[in-house]
Amino acid sequence: MRKIVVLYGQPTDPDHFRTYYEQKHLPLAAKLPGLRASRHSFDIAAPEGPAPLFCMWEGEFDNGEALADAMNSDIGRRVAADTANYATGGLTLFHCGPVEGNKG
Repeated sequence: MRKIVVLYGQPTDPDHFRTYYEQKHLPLAAKLPGLRASRHSFDIAAPEGPAPLFCMWEGEFDNGEALADAMNSDIGRRVAADTANYATGGLTLFHCGPVEGNKG
């Protein structure tokens, strides 16, 4: 399994971000070929002070090839381009393999 994670900074207009994200962006991202599961959260907290993040999204793919194919597809390019419509606080995108548990 391979995951893609997107961390979104605090936007200029949180209400616009939330509405646009849930009504337009997530339905578009749901069409990514090979996407096995997707989840997002606006419940981001920091131990002290305001949270530096506003939202996070995580998508799961079977493997790195499936992830690369999805991101290089027409839908993947549209998803990437669509972030300019709401992500005014910037974003950080990364991908990773399965998280392994502590065996000790």
